Amino acid sequence: SRELGQVRGIRLARNSGHQKALLAGMKRVRPECECVVTIDADLQDDPIVIEEMLAHFNKGSRIVFGVRNDRKTDSLFKRSTARFFYTLMRWMGVKIVPDHSDFRLLDAQILDCLSEFEERNLFLRGIIASLGFRQSKVYYKRAKRTQGVSKYPFWRMLSFAWDGITSFSIVPLRFIFFMGIAFLGLSMVMILWIIGSWAADRTVPGWASLGVAASLFGGCQFFAMGILGEYLGKIYSESKARPR
Repeated sequence: SRELGQVRGIRLARNSGHQKALLAGMKRVRPECECVVTIDADLQDDPIVIEEMLAHFNKGSRIVFGVRNDRKTDSLFKRSTARFFYTLMRWMGVKIVPDHSDFRLLDAQILDCLSEFEERNLFLRGIIASLGFRQSKVYYKRAKRTQGVSKYPFWRMLSFAWDGITSFSIVPLRFIFFMGIAFLGLSMVMILWIIGSWAADRTVPGWASLGVAASLFGGCQFFAMGILGEYLGKIYSESKARPR
């Protein structure tokens, strides 16, 4: 790190992504702080709000989220996709604070808890919101970007959202299980229809047996995949070795 007055810069070995850079900075300052505030460098988040965050901290809040009170500075497309993202995350069972990015205050104890998460695919918004402890929010108006362009184009936001879903939810795997039940039920109905058609002599020779076999094996295959998905989801959760 390079020190200049009260400013220290950390030069990382390589670009490993936004979330890992945030975590590296928080780990670096942990030994010498009571709390830490993370804020983007594009000046869209108002630093004055930090005073309000500190007031909440002094009243006992261990985590203080900076939450946007509106998204008027965003385009219609970005507002719509953000709304869809938060709705989807909640539907998937991920605990997340809507309209909160990475502007937050964390107590030193929270940093210690955060260090117990050793996973590589980081989604700090989900991890920090799920930690518990006393949490509060401060609302602020986000300013327009005055210089530069966003480093988060649509494809990168999509990748970030997918990381969040797959890091915190096994609902996509569970969806396969319910789809397997649905297909198995559908195959039973199909088998009854095939048998009925065969009994009424409305089929050609061999069609009924082939149709029954295909429907039965197809339904059982989807059902088996769903059961495997449940076990795979549990293995995935265990492999993260998150603190209890």
